[in-house]
Formats: sequence, C-alpha cells, structure tokens
Amino acid sequence: MIFRAAKTINRNANRFHPHHVNNPQSKTASSNLHKRRKVIPFVAELKQLQDPKQALSLFNDYTQRSFKHHYPSYAALLYKLARSRSFHDVETVLDRMQRSNTHCKESLFIALFQHFGKSNLPEKATELFHRMNKFNCSRTLQSFNAILNVLVDCDRFEEAHDVFLRSRDMGFRPNTVSFNVMIKGLLGKGEFGKACNVFDEMLQRKVQPSVVTYNSLIGFLCRKGDLDNAMALLEDMNKKKKYANAVTYAHLMEGLCYMEKFDEAKKLLFDMAYRGCKPRLVNFSVLMNDLGRRGRIEEAKSVLHEMKKRRIKPDVVVYNILINYLCKEGRAAEAYKMLVEMQIGGCEPNAVTYRIMVGGLCKVGDYELGLSILNAMLISGHCLRRETFSCLVVGLLSSGNVDGACFVLEEMKKRSVELDMESWETIVKCACGEDKGVSELITELASLSI
Repeated sequence: MIFRAAKTINRNANRFHPHHVNNPQSKTASSNLHKRRKVIPFVAELKQLQDPKQALSLFNDYTQRSFKHHYPSYAALLYKLARSRSFHDVETVLDRMQRSNTHCKESLFIALFQHFGKSNLPEKATELFHRMNKFNCSRTLQSFNAILNVLVDCDRFEEAHDVFLRSRDMGFRPNTVSFNVMIKGLLGKGEFGKACNVFDEMLQRKVQPSVVTYNSLIGFLCRKGDLDNAMALLEDMNKKKKYANAVTYAHLMEGLCYMEKFDEAKKLLFDMAYRGCKPRLVNFSVLMNDLGRRGRIEEAKSVLHEMKKRRIKPDVVVYNILINYLCKEGRAAEAYKMLVEMQIGGCEPNAVTYRIMVGGLCKVGDYELGLSILNAMLISGHCLRRETFSCLVVGLLSSGNVDGACFVLEEMKKRSVELDMESWETIVKCACGEDKGVSELITELASLSI
C-alpha cells in the first residue's frame, strides 16, 4: 500500500517588464543582437494577420513569389493554424513540410499534440507522434510524456496505458512525469487503489516520486473527505524531505472546507508559513470560493484585502470568484465595480470574466450594460456561449432596443452561433408587441440568423 511503500523513499494577467537600465553597453549589445536576428518577411506579415483563414493563402502567395520557406516559416504557420483549430490546413502544411525534408524541432510537435488534445482529437495527436521521425525529428521522452498526457486528458486511459507498456519497445524509460500522468489518469477514473499500485511500481523501478505525485494523491483523498490519510501522506512527505508546496496545502484546505471546517482551513495558512511555505494565490482562492459558496461575500472580500496587505497581487481567477458569487447573489452592480477595479489594478479580464458578467447583468435586467460588456469582450477576442447570447438578444428586444438585438444577432452570425427554439419563440412574442409590422421585424431578425 502507498503509505507502507512511501517509507522506503529516499531524499529527494500582467506581463513582466524588466526595469530599464540606462547603460550604453547594454544598449549596444541589444542593438547588435537585433542586427544579428534575421527578419523573415513571411513570419513578420503572418503575425499581423487578424484572420487565421488567410494564413495558408499568404504562405502560398510567398511560395509563388519563389520565396524559400524554412522551418521558422512552417512553425509559425502551424502554430497560427492550430490555435485557430484549422486542422485540415495543419495537415496540408505538415505534408508540405515533410516533402520539403525540413529539419524540425520536437517542441513544435508537442504543441500540436496539445492543440489536438484540446479539440478532443487524440487520434490525430497519436498519429503525428508515430510520424515524427519522418520530419527529421527524433522523439524523446518529452514527446512520449506529452502524448501520454493528451490521451489521459481526452479520457483515453486504456490507450495511454498501452503506450506506456510499450515504452521500452519505443526506446523510452518512463520517468517521474510518465508515472505522474498515469497516476492522474487512474485517479480521474476514481481508481485510487490502482494509482497506489503505480506509485509502488515507481519505487520498485527506483523512479523518485515528486511533489506532484503526492499532490495528486492528496488531492484525491481530500476530495473524498479522507483527511486523515491525506494528512498522514503530508507528514510522510515532510519526513522524506519532499516538502509540500502551496498546491499541497490548497488541497488540504479544500478538504477541510468540504468538511465545513473553514477555521481549520484558514489556520493552515499560518501552518504552511511556519513550515517555510509561503501562501500563494491558490490558497486564498480556496478560502474565497468556500465563503462565496456559503453566501458570505463580505468575508470573501476581506480575504481579498488580506491578500493585498500581504502584497500578493490578485489574478483573474481570484476576481472571477468574487464576480461570480456577486452575480449569483443578484449584485451585478457590485460585480461590475469589481470588474472595473481589477482593470484599474492592471488585471485583464478573460473570457470567463466577461461571460459571468454579461450573464449576471442579464439576470438583473441591465441589458444595456450587458451590451457594453459584450462589445468589450468581442474587441478582446473573446466570445459568449450561445445561451448568454440568446439571453441578451431576448432581453434587448424586451426592453425595446431592437438595434442592439440586431447587432448581437449579427455578431452571432459571424461566429456561426445559432439561437435555440425557445429564444425564437420569445422573439416572436416580443415582435408581436412592437409598433412596426410583426412580419417586417421577424423578417429582419431572421435574416441576421440565416
């Protein structure tokens, strides 16, 4: 069992800008470095493209002008296409790159694996993994671990296990990361006993578990409410000098909160500091989330103030917790103030922030402000979910803002987002109450969704 086996373990949202230094020598060095860097016209122009659909056309235009594409061109294009999920074009470019006999870097393929995985296309990732040697690129343990992780994250554990078992045939010796991925997969399936067996196998193969290994197991135990064994595992970590980090304590704090022991969870902040582990954002987030879940918003705000007193800068996740619970409580105006506060503090909202905020404003009937937030969201390159779009359209129509509703429908059409039947029924009812002809209004709105 894990605790017995563990006794045998041996010791084991703002960008950072460097301070400007007024140093003539550093300026000269920087200037020389810039001169040495060869600007590739295609890559420079590709970076300026707003529409990823034009990327492959640009590549072809340069080819027709007798421009010789090398690895940087192919890599930049593939990254662009993969991020936009244009996987058909990705395959086209990969085929061309293979035929060109270009020497490639392993990091490119790992990135493509991850993009395939995010789009739930693990079979594409696996196929590319087996093709890597055809691109003048050697596979290492790093790409092996990457494909294992994609399969596990896509709920293809059996396939991942098969790849893991064939590691020796492929010339790989699984390391700590490999075993951590397999343990994560088993815990995701709820198979704690089998995860412990993998842990024991690590020890038998003399592969040292890491803090990540322990965190996976502790996190599982805490989610199941088994705090006694989780704490025992923490003590074992400390004895073996694999000191717990902020994530370890966050798992324990979540377990205590789950058991309605908030005060004990908060006390862990002091315990971890005493043990030499500085509290991080994740620890405060756990406390704020628990307070918000129980409707204790003001106390959650006080945790935010405590963070600032400790000079721990809140990130978008922290603000999203507060904005979410304020919106759930129908306090959208306060949530909006929180949104403004985070932006003034230099923390940029993400897609989740905008979605929560627009949904919260729709809930209290403030559709005009919701429309303004939508504008900001679209400018930032984010997009609402269909249900939030629908709610906003219906709300704007109900409040008499037909132009606003049509604008939202136009944006939905651009993004191939369709209204559901229930929303259309509501729109028809709204149209029946308008001064302009019912058929005229319905025709105008329907034309925007076709």
